[in-house]
Amino acid sequence: MKHHLVEGKTLPEAYHKALVKLYEEGSMVPCPDYDTNMLETSLTFYVEDAVAEPFISKLFPGGHRELQQYTMEIVDGILDFKIGDGNCWEYTYHQRFAYQLPWIYSELKKNPYTRRAVMNIRDFEVDTSNEHPACLQSIQFFVRNDKLHMKIMMRSNDAVQAAFMNAVGFIALQRKVAADLGYAPGSYTHTANSFHAYERSFKTLEKYVKDIRERDIEELTFNYEEFYKELMEESIPEIMQQVNALKESMNRK
Repeated sequence: MKHHLVEGKTLPEAYHKALVKLYEEGSMVPCPDYDTNMLETSLTFYVEDAVAEPFISKLFPGGHRELQQYTMEIVDGILDFKIGDGNCWEYTYHQRFAYQLPWIYSELKKNPYTRRAVMNIRDFEVDTSNEHPACLQSIQFFVRNDKLHMKIMMRSNDAVQAAFMNAVGFIALQRKVAADLGYAPGSYTHTANSFHAYERSFKTLEKYVKDIRERDIEELTFNYEEFYKELMEESIPEIMQQVNALKESMNRK
């Protein structure tokens, strides 16, 4: 199973190249989990500067509110209350890594050149018996050249429906850890051993690739700091109102 590497200065540049690589070189394979077929490859996309502008791609099925909620789920764990017996979920990514972060901070402060700053997301006991095991497997941090670099590994990643939002959420965590430790964010490396598009997304993938080939990247992106960040942050009260309403409804059951 061949593994591909694509690179970009910015997140959208690398992500767009990853979509094109999947479209051009992916193989059609069955997906019994969802009774469908999928186009699949194994791929890493490397972002030279994780927070460089333009940071936001227009080529994902969502908008500023969805991105804001997802980053809050990853960084702040706003939906961790849904975990537990009789509740909706068996885990969240935040719940899997939050207890490991203090050690990560300690290790990176003690030895900035460490190769041990790894957070394991996979839980063998849970994921081997879970109908929806965690896709994210590990997060590793490196301090090099006075910057904090992040490398994540996913066993499985939906290229069209999830990959961009995943990357934005993980980079939000990278921004936080870097700021807490006094570093600037460095590179971001996103490895997906199965980078795929399900059959229901084939037309969307084809449209995205057509846009990437025919339009300038400026037409397909937004700047985060100058524009999109404000939109995202304006959605926080509405997000928290809905989260609190869900929490109250679950508490009444």
